[in-house]
Parts: sequence; structure tokens; C-alpha cells
Amino acid sequence: MLSLEGLGLELRVDGSYRSVIHQVDLTVGRGEAVGLVGESGSGKSLTARSVLRLLPPGARLRGDIRFDGMPVPQSGSSALRTFRSTEIAMIFQDPRAHINPVRSIGDFLTEGLVTTRGLPRRQAEAKVVALLQEVGVADAARRMRQHPHELSGGLLQRVMIAAALAAEPKLLLADEPTTALDVTTQAEVMAIIDEARAERGLAMLFITHDLELAAAVCDRIAVMYAGSVVEDLPAGALHDRSAHPYTRALLASRPSIGERGGSLRAIPGRPLSAFEVGAGCAFAPRCSRAQETCRTQRPSLSPAGKGSAACLFPGSEAPSV
Repeated sequence: MLSLEGLGLELRVDGSYRSVIHQVDLTVGRGEAVGLVGESGSGKSLTARSVLRLLPPGARLRGDIRFDGMPVPQSGSSALRTFRSTEIAMIFQDPRAHINPVRSIGDFLTEGLVTTRGLPRRQAEAKVVALLQEVGVADAARRMRQHPHELSGGLLQRVMIAAALAAEPKLLLADEPTTALDVTTQAEVMAIIDEARAERGLAMLFITHDLELAAAVCDRIAVMYAGSVVEDLPAGALHDRSAHPYTRALLASRPSIGERGGSLRAIPGRPLSAFEVGAGCAFAPRCSRAQETCRTQRPSLSPAGKGSAACLFPGSEAPSV
């Protein structure tokens, strides 16, 4: 359904262009859930925004993005509006930044149905009230008259999910939808998203920092580092069969509830931005298995273990961190 091939993105910063996405090769099949994980600044959110072309003015996009065979970068404004309103929906990380604070929840939810779909307002309101109830919002009719500042973060995220489902999309782009929520609310929101996806047969690209959550709700996991996908593998193979040293280092640095005392393990060095990547492997300066070849030759995604990894010396053993 969704195919990203050689995706790259440059943004203008202080008068010059800098690469913020270097090389993303990724597919999402019909009804499939793919998790996109990695450290902050690796390019996960910009990858999702590139699919919808929600990019700053002057952004330079290269490579190919295809949705159901349609070339997204070459689409005109009319086709793009239809594409955004009927084919793909995005659930953003911070609902307070993406819901107009001066308009009611009802206006926010029904606007697209009335202006784009041409539904009568009463019919649109009935539809979104039913959706609010479906995603766990009690007293939905009253909530429709309220404004964003009157709702908690958990309720606002449910409103965002209802807005995404109202478009009846084929693909959900979920950009860290639980980051600002407490643990209990996180579980409730993810259960709502997963249940709605299963009932409707939706595909999903799920962006998160939480490796455990990604493995639990997704079919496949794609790992990003310095603006590139460095590993792509089945979710069930993440813990035991991952081949890229960065993936193994991320897994090794997680705190364990079974271990008491001691310091947290960390990946040495600092994360690189895409524009800092040199000729070789971006992870080489932090990798315990790096060899001289890694500093001069840039690896591409190749078969490794149960999936594929951009590594010259892939393996399943955990690197020291």
C-alpha cells in the first residue's frame, strides 16, 4: 500500500540546505502495522510527514513515495487534498498543538466531513458522536460543545483518533500518540487504536520510542538512525534475532525490572543527525564491532537474519554498551 524508496529530505537552515532524512526504504502492506523506532532526531516524524507532504516551505524531497501506486511527490494540489482527506490520516503526538483552541470539539471533528465529504451537518455530528463513544469518550454529545482546554490530554488524544477514523482512511500514521500520557492512559489509547485498526482492516505506520510497545502492536519493526532505516525485521524477531549493532544496543540499554542496583547501560557517544553522516556507516563511531571498512564504506539494507540490515558485519550478539 505504501512504499518509500530512497527517500531523502533537505531543509533550509540558516541560508543553506541540510539533510534531515538520508535514506529511507520502507513498505507498509494492506492491513499491516509497521513500527518505526529510533532515538530522537533520527527522522521518524519527518518521514511520516513526508508521506503527506506536510513539510516546511522550500523543503527538498528526493526518492519515491507511492501510495496504492500513486506517486505522492508528483501529485497536484487537488489530488493531494483528496489524498489527505480520504486515504491517509495522521494521529499527531501533541493534540493540543493540532486542534484549534478557539473552536469547539464538534467543529473540529465535523469540518472535514461537511466541507470535503459534503455530509449534512446533522449527519456529520451523529457520525462523530458515535466515533467518540467508540474511542471511549463518555457523554460525547456534551464533549462536542466543549473546547480543547476543557479536556484532559487523554481525552484530546481520543478526539484525535476519532478525527482520524472519521476520514475512513486506508492507512494511519500514528506519530508517538501516547508520549504525553500517563502509563494507564497510554495502554487505553493504544488498545483503542489497535482495536479500531483491526476492525477496519487499516494499515498503520506507528512511530514510537517504546520498543516493547512497538513489538506488541506491530507486525514489523523498522529501526532508524541518523536519517536512515538501518534494520527492518518481523516484530517477533526483534529481541532475539535483530542483526544491526544499533538495534542490539537499544535493546541492551533498556532498564530491566528484574535487575536491581547498578547503573543504566548507555550507548557510547552521541546520536548523529543526517547532515553529519560521512562516507561510512553512521553508527561506526559508537559501534563496538566497527572495523576500518565501516568508516569508509556506507552499507545498504541487505538480507540479514529474519529481515534486512544496513551493516557490513551483522550479527545477533548484543554489543557492549
